[in-house]
Amino acid sequence: MSLSNISPAQTATSSLDEIVSRELLPQLTHFFERLLSEKKDLVLDATKAFTGKDKFLTGKIAIGMSYLLLNTPRTDPMFPQYLAGYRQIADMTVDEDIESWGIYYYVSALNKLREAGLLEQAVSPTTLERLKEKLEWRGFVKQPEFTLIDLPTNYYGVAFSIARLRYLLGWEDSSGSDILLEKMVTHYQTYSGQFGFSDETDGEGRFDRYSILLIGEICQRFIETGMEVTSQLKGWLRKSIDVILVRLNPRGDGFEFGRSIGAYGDSALLEVLSAGATLGVLTEEERDMAYAFAIRTTTKYVNFWFDKEMRSVNLWDKGRRTDAYRGKHRILGENLSLLHQYIYTNNLWNKLGYQGKQGSPRFEEWLRKLPRIALTWYAKGEYDRALLTVRDGMRVISLPLINGGITLHMTNPYFPIPFSNGLVQGTPDVGYPQLIPRFSFEDGSQLVATSFIRDIQTAQNGDVLTLTYHQTELNRLGETGTIKDDRLSVKTTYTFDSGVMTRTDVYTPSVPLKHIKIDMEFASFGENVTRTEQGFAFAVGDALTFEADGFMRLSSESVSTSETYRTPMGQMKTLIRCERDEDTLSAPITLRWTIRYRPQ
Repeated sequence: MSLSNISPAQTATSSLDEIVSRELLPQLTHFFERLLSEKKDLVLDATKAFTGKDKFLTGKIAIGMSYLLLNTPRTDPMFPQYLAGYRQIADMTVDEDIESWGIYYYVSALNKLREAGLLEQAVSPTTLERLKEKLEWRGFVKQPEFTLIDLPTNYYGVAFSIARLRYLLGWEDSSGSDILLEKMVTHYQTYSGQFGFSDETDGEGRFDRYSILLIGEICQRFIETGMEVTSQLKGWLRKSIDVILVRLNPRGDGFEFGRSIGAYGDSALLEVLSAGATLGVLTEEERDMAYAFAIRTTTKYVNFWFDKEMRSVNLWDKGRRTDAYRGKHRILGENLSLLHQYIYTNNLWNKLGYQGKQGSPRFEEWLRKLPRIALTWYAKGEYDRALLTVRDGMRVISLPLINGGITLHMTNPYFPIPFSNGLVQGTPDVGYPQLIPRFSFEDGSQLVATSFIRDIQTAQNGDVLTLTYHQTELNRLGETGTIKDDRLSVKTTYTFDSGVMTRTDVYTPSVPLKHIKIDMEFASFGENVTRTEQGFAFAVGDALTFEADGFMRLSSESVSTSETYRTPMGQMKTLIRCERDEDTLSAPITLRWTIRYRPQ
C-alpha cells in the first residue's frame, strides 16, 4: 500500500488492543506454525531465515513467540499447542549462535514466562540449562573494567538488562547488574551533557533517533525488571517526550533522519511514550493523545509496513530501502522484533486502563494547537548540535543539525536538511548530495557543509522563522570520521513559512580554488515534472515546485527504477540536478534553493 493511501479515518473505530489481537497476534501465529513445520528450512519471501548471519534471531523468536503464551487466555484451545510448540522451537534453536541484543531478547522472554508461571512448561530442563550457559553479557563486556568490546554506547543498556534479568532468573547475583547500571547511567550523563540527550559516539555529535529513544529503552528495562526509576532518569525521559510530542501527526509517522528509520523510526515513539505513560511522566491529556497516536502508528504498521503479499514486514522491496545493518537476511528477526515492540507497548497501555478504548476524538484538534516551532538543543561548545522541528498544518519538518560521525557523516540521512515524509527524504547508506552543494576538486577530494556547525541562531517575524549558522570548515568526504577542510567556509540561512522553505548558502574560499565542480540534487517523490523559469513544477506529489539559484545548469530525469534513489518509505520518482563549474573560485558565491509544497 502507498503511504498516501493510508487514511487517519481507518483508526477511528478500533482500540489498540483490538488491532493487536486482530492483526498482530495472527502474524505471530503464522510464523509459529511455519517454524514448527519448516524448522530451520524456513524461507520468507525467497529469503532463508536461518543463515547464521542474524546473531539476534533466536532471541527474537523467543520473545516474539512468548506473546502467544502471554496474550492468549489459558482457556483458549490454541494455548496447549502454543505451549508445546514453544518448547519444541526452543529445543530446535538452542545451539544457534546468539549475541548481545539476541541474548537480551531471550532472557527477557524467559523472565516473562517465569513471572507468568510458565517457564518450566515452556522450556525443557536440558534446554534451560544450556541457555543459562549461553545467555551471558560477559562475552561483550571487558572484565574487570566493565567496558564494551567494540560496540556502540547503547550496549551498556543491553548488558545491564541481561545481567539484571539473569539475576531475576536466579542465574547470578546482583553484583554485575549493579556495576553495569552505574556504568550505563554515568556514560549517559557524560555524553548527554547539559541537555540530556545521549551522543551515540564518544563526543562526535551523532544525535539521531537513538539519542531520543535510548532513555525510553532504559526506563522500559527498569519497568520490566521491577526497579524504581529515579527522578534523574524521569527527567531525561521527559526531555525525550517533549521532542516527541511536537512531532505527533495523524498518519503515525516517526523519525525521518539518521539510521534505522522507517518502521523503527515509527516504533521508537511508541516505546518512549509508553514508558512515560507508565511512569507518570505524561499529563492525563498527553497520555490520552499518546495513546491515540499509538493507534495511528500501529494502524500504519498493519497497512503500510506489513506486506500481505509477502506475509512479512517490508523494509527492502517495492522501492523501499533500509540500512545494511537491517538487511533482508534478517527478515524473520525484523518481523519478530517489530511485533515485540508493538505488542509489549500495547500490554503497557492495557495495564494503564486503555484496553478496549478508542483513541481520543480530539487528537487532531490537539495536534493543531501544538507549537509551530521547537528547537531542541543537544550540545553547545566548539560545535552546536540541535534539532529544529517545524509544524506546518499536519506536516512535520525535521532539520537535524548534527554530525553522523565515523562513516555516517557521508550519508544523506545525516545531512542538515529539512526532512519531511513524502517531501524530503534521504537514502540509508548513500551519500548523493541531497539538497547540499558538493564541491569536487581536481585532486579527487570532495567537500560538503555538513558537520562543523557553529552559532545556531533563530529569529521569528510573524509566521516566518529564520535559522542561521556558519561553518569555518567543510567536511571532506571519503574518510572514516569527519575531516576538517578550511579551503571553504559557509554561512547558511534557512527560512520557513507556510508551504515554503528556502536554504541560502554563501560560500567563501580561503584561497583561490582552481577547476571546481559544484553539484547538488533534489531527489523527490514528485512526478509529471515541467520546466519553469526558476526551476521545476510537479503535477503529482507533495512538492509543488523546486527552484534553484546560483547554478549554471538545471536538469531533471526519472529515477523511478533506480535503487540508489530508494528510501525507507518508498521509491523516489524524479531527480533534479543542479550544476556549476568554476575555473577559478576566488570570491564568495551564493547558492540557494526553494521548495514549495502542498499543505496537509
